[in-house]
Amino acid sequence: MLTTKVAMRCTPTSRYLYLTHSCRKQFHYWISGLQKTFEQCATAMFGYMTELEYVEMTDKREIEAEGHDMLSLLFHFLDEFLFVFCDDPFFIVRKVQIIDIDCENFRINARGYGEEFKLGKHPQGTEVKAITYSNMQIHDNEDQHEVFVIIDI
Repeated sequence: MLTTKVAMRCTPTSRYLYLTHSCRKQFHYWISGLQKTFEQCATAMFGYMTELEYVEMTDKREIEAEGHDMLSLLFHFLDEFLFVFCDDPFFIVRKVQIIDIDCENFRINARGYGEEFKLGKHPQGTEVKAITYSNMQIHDNEDQHEVFVIIDI
């Protein structure tokens, strides 16, 4: 299946792409450090739901996730943050901070900073229905980490 670049958002410290994938969206992240890569994954997911510059960091939500390997850890980490948005009240995250990541026991604790999602304030992007394992990849390179995640929209 061919994918095409939809949008690229870059800063001096992080990069990610939104790639087309039928009724799904594929994210590609690359940055130095696994912790920052995971943080960017969650932030980009929220950035797909709304324009993050409209989100104020007035509150926070903490999540814990665990898995049996790095892929399942990434899946559960993103799924927990998706639940934060889907819970009542909807909470949109602008910044994700990993407090602790245990790569040997596959556990993660993180905090998301943001506020309650309000349609009048936050432009509505695309609804993320689920995180998938489909073609999920983590590449551990010496100078940077690369992650590919597909979400159902």
